[in-house]
Amino acid sequence: MKKSFLIISVLALFAHSVFAQTEKNIDKDRPGYSNASVSIKFFDRTMYYPGSAEDNPIFVHVTIKNKGPETLRFKLADDRMFSVDFSAFTVKNTRLERTDALIRKRTTNQTVYFREISLETGEEYSFVENAKNFLRFDEPSVYYMELVFYPELYKSRYIELKSNRLTLEVRPTPSAAASSFIPVAAGTAEILQPEQISPDKVVEQTIVARQKSLWDQYFLYMDLEEMLKSDPLRRNKYAASSAEDGEKMINDFKAALMSDTIEKDIVAIPERFEIKRTDYSQTEGTVTVLEWFKYKNFYEKKEYIYYVRQRDGIWRIYGYGVNNLGTE
Repeated sequence: MKKSFLIISVLALFAHSVFAQTEKNIDKDRPGYSNASVSIKFFDRTMYYPGSAEDNPIFVHVTIKNKGPETLRFKLADDRMFSVDFSAFTVKNTRLERTDALIRKRTTNQTVYFREISLETGEEYSFVENAKNFLRFDEPSVYYMELVFYPELYKSRYIELKSNRLTLEVRPTPSAAASSFIPVAAGTAEILQPEQISPDKVVEQTIVARQKSLWDQYFLYMDLEEMLKSDPLRRNKYAASSAEDGEKMINDFKAALMSDTIEKDIVAIPERFEIKRTDYSQTEGTVTVLEWFKYKNFYEKKEYIYYVRQRDGIWRIYGYGVNNLGTE
């Protein structure tokens, strides 16, 4: 009995030593994330409907914060599908299916490019993701949505950081009668055809399209090339680029507008608006609009001046100015 006890004790001590050494190596190679927090909120909360990620996106603002005393380090993939996961449930606890694009990416062998990010105490890092790129919101319903962040990337899912939970209401798609003044052709902006309407109607349709997060309709009367060139640095780079690179710059500019990382005034969503004045000649014009932006306890009032230009019978917005008029 004594001999058996001794063997068992030695084995137990050996196992404890191996476990402690393994745990130490894990701590050394993969720093603990107990002091990291992940939180989400709606980026520009609006009306959400079933449909494609492009026509009616659900943008979510993701924040990773270091709440600990030591430096927090993690990996962040250039393609965020390898860094985060969204999950959503109905009130009946039915889980939403992932998109085909997400499944295809994660089941295909490919190189995942990433950056290593370091956060000191109290620092945070944020980015915006479209939840519809991850989940299929095919039906109107109330959903409970949360996010999982993989600090060592998706293919190494031994560490997961969960966020808070959001309540998301996806409403039935508006009827054609409710949006008859907006072009409603399905598909992309290339398929939609701009109409020969007056400058004030161009601006009206553009603002309403933004209120409904209908990006195709929003860009329909927007001269993105001229807006891109409004910034001297972008203008010089665009002028020196090839035709292919110039097209990529415009597409990148469009994507940045959709993610609200540049030109934030033009993509801001007013609670209501009123067209105050329209002045135009045969080819140039301005449309002055009063816009109200809702906050918790007040409205911010602004005067927008949209600059429009007519080519081939179509008026398009090529610039804008904003004057702050205080709060109400």
